[in-house]
Amino acid sequence: MTTGTGTDRAAATEAERLLYEARMSGDAQAVLGTLAGSRLYVGITRLDADTPGHTVPLPWRPGPVKGRRYVPVLTQGLLPPWDPELVFRQTTLAELARIWPDNKWWLGVGLGTPYETAVEARPKHRKTWLSAAERAGRPPSDVLVTHGGGALSGPLARGLALGAHLAVLNGLIWNQLGTVYEDYGSDIARMRSPWRVVNRATYSGVLSSLMAARLVGRTQEFVLRTRRALAIRLGRTPAPEEWTEEVTAALARRAADPSELAEAAEVMRRVRRYEDRFRADGVLAPGARVDTLVGFDLGRAVNVVRLALGARFCDPGEAERAVLRIGELAREAYGSWADFSLGYLLTRLIYFEEDEGSEEEFYRRSLGAHRLLTEDPTSPYRTLPWS
Repeated sequence: MTTGTGTDRAAATEAERLLYEARMSGDAQAVLGTLAGSRLYVGITRLDADTPGHTVPLPWRPGPVKGRRYVPVLTQGLLPPWDPELVFRQTTLAELARIWPDNKWWLGVGLGTPYETAVEARPKHRKTWLSAAERAGRPPSDVLVTHGGGALSGPLARGLALGAHLAVLNGLIWNQLGTVYEDYGSDIARMRSPWRVVNRATYSGVLSSLMAARLVGRTQEFVLRTRRALAIRLGRTPAPEEWTEEVTAALARRAADPSELAEAAEVMRRVRRYEDRFRADGVLAPGARVDTLVGFDLGRAVNVVRLALGARFCDPGEAERAVLRIGELAREAYGSWADFSLGYLLTRLIYFEEDEGSEEEFYRRSLGAHRLLTEDPTSPYRTLPWS
């Protein structure tokens, strides 16, 4: 292992800080452990990435030692600015060990940056890569990843923070409009399913629907807004029976059919159930309630913008304008980060509890993201003003 030099280490993430510290201490095992637990990226041309059935061999380039060839990889926090024709695929230390092309080549991590680290890659070394990868497992999820060079203040940061729930759950950077969201192939795949986005036009349609909160569900929003209107009249949160009567009467005036009545009843049941759990878990005050679910569509809209940027369905200027507008819409609908986060959390639970395997695990992870974002002193929900 060899080390690079440089001291400006602010514009990166925790992974790069750990890599730097391991490298500077000369701890080769700690370097491998950090790399094994990190998202690693290899750059390829967009043309190569878009060619069906084409496998791009690992590239090489010169590095810190003259005459030596290095396979260049980057960690998540070292990816370069967005380029329409240069994209990145995610890899792992274990995958690199298995597909390594030449015993004389070295692994070059962050070449030319303050985190530059070169790792020898002969067969005996690659065995240690595999061992480190087995110990590390998958890159972590359910963590808050902040990029020191990303948006940390101002309207753009506030807009990007609306998408932080999904970023936390996936272990991805929350505060960047960058070259990838996860990686080029995954970003395209996520746009296709579930969003059915395959080009700029379909992306624009989905984004418009999310920004207008048309995907969150008319019945779900109707029952909550009915309760809010009743609460304003009563001067307090209605009892469940009062809420049910009000919704039933409103639907009767609209001559709703039995299926609408049944759907409304099920939505109210789920909302009551989860609000009761929130109170028991200390994240919703007695007598408090969630009044709107539009935050879920707005939070998803931010992630769709980031996915579209990674999939090359928009450019950074378009993405920034969209995120700023989403931020404005969120501030019109909510009064605080906590209110927004609870609206997002409740919607996620009532929509997907039956689709995510273990209900208790799904609840625990979703609530954990809310708590991390609303309680961690480094979270944007604590460091950024709502407006």
